[in-house]
Amino acid sequence: MPVGSMQIPDNFSGRQASHMVEGRARTYTKGFRIVANLTFILALLATSVLIGKDPPGKLELKTTAFRAGGTIPTQFTCSGADISPALAWNQPPPRTQSFVLIVDDPDAPAGTWVHWVVYNLPASARQLPERVPPGEAIVSGGKQGLNDFPQNGYGGPCPPPGKPHRYFFRLYALDTLLDLRPPVRRNDVDAAMKGHILAQAEWMGTFGR
Repeated sequence: MPVGSMQIPDNFSGRQASHMVEGRARTYTKGFRIVANLTFILALLATSVLIGKDPPGKLELKTTAFRAGGTIPTQFTCSGADISPALAWNQPPPRTQSFVLIVDDPDAPAGTWVHWVVYNLPASARQLPERVPPGEAIVSGGKQGLNDFPQNGYGGPCPPPGKPHRYFFRLYALDTLLDLRPPVRRNDVDAAMKGHILAQAEWMGTFGR
């Protein structure tokens, strides 16, 4: 019943009636605040649950050629056939327009050595086959840039004798296609994709001689 329409007994004084109305109003206000607080707490709990989950479209890169953090087999290095390993990845985030793949060695004596640059892979691509041939264009779409050997295509691990080096295979999902003119190097790709990366994934292997 609305506070304004509350029935006051005839034998109540004005002060008693006023106290009764004020008490009922405080009860309604307190109840409203409790409901509002509960609603706010539930909203916070729901938000924390969503934040705790992996974001949709989390990108993952994998290869069956070697385990993550494991030794890269000889056939994928300059000590063997020097062919590229097969790579695969999952569904990218929404709005993905292309992929970039960069393989480098941060442990090289002269600084990071670039072994492979692939850009403008179509958003529909989900893998690169083993033994991608050298050259600018690749069968699955996209283009290959210059590595540090220098050549267009894959150049496998080729460290000097000593401690094994780490080789990072990094895949980037972009919201655009890169407008680049050959010759294209890793620095050109890095600059062009700045501000366009939706997600990235990596797979690392080691090799020593």
